[in-house]
Amino acid sequence: MIHNLSKNNTIFNQFVAELRDVNIQTDSMRFRRNLERMGEVFAYEISKSLTYQEKKVQTPLGEANANLILDQPVVATILRAGLPLHLGILNYFDRAQNAFVSAYRRHHKDNSFEIALEYVACPDLTDKVLILCDPMLATGSSMVLTYNALLKKGKPKHTHIVTAIASVQGVDHVKALLPNNDITIWCGAIDDELTAHAYIVPGLGDAGDLAFGSKL
Repeated sequence: MIHNLSKNNTIFNQFVAELRDVNIQTDSMRFRRNLERMGEVFAYEISKSLTYQEKKVQTPLGEANANLILDQPVVATILRAGLPLHLGILNYFDRAQNAFVSAYRRHHKDNSFEIALEYVACPDLTDKVLILCDPMLATGSSMVLTYNALLKKGKPKHTHIVTAIASVQGVDHVKALLPNNDITIWCGAIDDELTAHAYIVPGLGDAGDLAFGSKL
């Protein structure tokens, strides 16, 4: 299942617009905060699909019934660009365990690139709900590679893939290579074009550089 939150007229669309706006992107703190706020919205929407159980809560004047999450999810992110989005999700799932994966494009002189994965820190994922976030889903290759690497830590019962901006090609790639029954994709927006160098158009540029500064 694919959820494109920009299809609805909500305040969420302002966060997406500010991420894209070159006049606002110069404020890296604002860029990070918008990704964080989007993560909070994604977390709220995902929470509707989780399993709950009723518990009694003691108040100063008596007892109240509350439906609380039965099993906390594991929140995973692809470093470094995914950190603000991860933080937003963690703001709501504050009792969740966490996973971190280093996956990046290793460019070659002929302008081609491969996805390199160097580091995985992850708890046991067996029968857990996994929330895997990365702000950009361009080709989808790094997302598929990361998901398969995390499977070595146990098979989740369901995975929510969260991304701020996706391309149609990236979504199709994930759908083709990952198990459809076990995956839900959440997007802030889905753009039609992907350049020869695998950049999303109109997209927003390099999310990692905009959030944390340029790199060598």
